[in-house]
Parts: sequence; C-alpha cells; structure tokens
Amino acid sequence: MRLLVPGRSGLPALSDLDTAALFEAYAAPQERWVRCNMVTSLDGAATGADGRSGSINNDADHVVFQVIRALSHVVVVGAGTIRAEGYPPLSVSDPLVALRHEHGLPTALPLVAVSNRGHVPPTLSGCRDGRALMAVPAAATGLDAARRDLGAENVLVCGDDEVDVTALVDALHDRGWDHVLTEGGPSLLGSFLAAGRLDELCFTVAPQVVAGEHPRPVGATGTPADLDLEVLVEQDSTLMGRWFVRR
Repeated sequence: MRLLVPGRSGLPALSDLDTAALFEAYAAPQERWVRCNMVTSLDGAATGADGRSGSINNDADHVVFQVIRALSHVVVVGAGTIRAEGYPPLSVSDPLVALRHEHGLPTALPLVAVSNRGHVPPTLSGCRDGRALMAVPAAATGLDAARRDLGAENVLVCGDDEVDVTALVDALHDRGWDHVLTEGGPSLLGSFLAAGRLDELCFTVAPQVVAGEHPRPVGATGTPADLDLEVLVEQDSTLMGRWFVRR
C-alpha cells in the first residue's frame, strides 16, 4: 500500500505502509473526533448490484476498514444497514489489538445501532454484555422491547421523535468514547453532516463501475460541506483517503 499524500502524518510520500504505519496515517488528530468511513464505486454508487456495500469492497479497502475500526472507541451504524449487511457484535482482530492498546484504546469495540423505531436487528438480539447498543428517540415504538432485549443500560434515548445526532455524540463522549466512527448508511451520514457533528470523511473509491440505480454515499438529509484532503493511499488501483470537514 503506497502513501500518495502524507498530510500531517509525518510519513514520507510514496512510502510503503505496513499496518503500524497505517495506524499513524489514520490516527485522530485530536482527543475528540468523529469520522465516517464509506466506500463508493467510480460512478458514485454506495452499493453494488446486490444492494450491499460489501460487493464493492476489496482487499485493499478491507485492510484500511479494519485499521479505522481499530482506531475507534465505538462504531455507530444505522439499523437498516446493520440488517442489510448482517453486522454482528464487533471485535478487533488479534493482530490489531496490540496496536490499538498502544493508542490508548481498550480491547472492546461497542456497536451502536441507530433506529427511530427501536427495533433491534436480529444479529444483535440478546447481546447484553455492552458490545451492542441502540440509540433511539423517546417516541420509538420498540423502546421498551429494546431495553428488555439488550438491557436498559445499553439503550440510549437521544431525541424525541427521531434520533438527535448531536445528543447521540454527546452521550457517547459522556461514556468516554471520544473517537467515534460511523459506517453509515447514507441516511445516517447525511444526519451527521446536517448536524455539523462530523469531523472527517474516509472514502474508498473502488475501481469499478456499477451502473443502474443505486444510493449515493450521502443521503438526502445531508447538507453541502467543503472538505480538505489530508491523506491518500493506493493499492491495486483502489484509492483510500481522509478528507477533513472544513470549519
């Protein structure tokens, strides 16, 4: 994997990156940091022909995907995306745990499902050990059932009629989860942008064209934002970059 744009990483341009160097290239620049990681095809599709982002992922993206997760305190994902992609409770792979600890991060990596209805995705149901949480509004029809399923302490009430992203980020920070990663989907990413609570967009541009009608990485609820390129890496014609939201 080659480093095309080093930004403020301190690494030399055009150097080959091993896993430890990727941790340096993708390290959060400040104590509290919220970023999103998404993949898109060259023609702007957020999913492949099967309607899943997994079908446009590749080996290069998977490596960076795992590093970004390993640099996070918590991962936030829309419940619909969790169902579509089959997300289970998360864990960090053994080779990355030591590097994660070097960056002051614990072994556990909680997953927060965001849902306005409060219906627990089947892959998370019954997980009561703190690895799976729900973020719901007070009016969610499934609020009581989610509390019974996951445990009341693992259900975050953020907002009244729909999930308030600002309240959610504040609740995560209150738990000491300062490095927040969201993996979408497009509607949730749009909400983060609209709320002004996103610091960074990590985008993988996969070297393929999907064609047809597919969602874009940012949903309709998003607002326009200007970004600055910080880091760009390449492997096998796949481009993976960090763009900081301009304040």
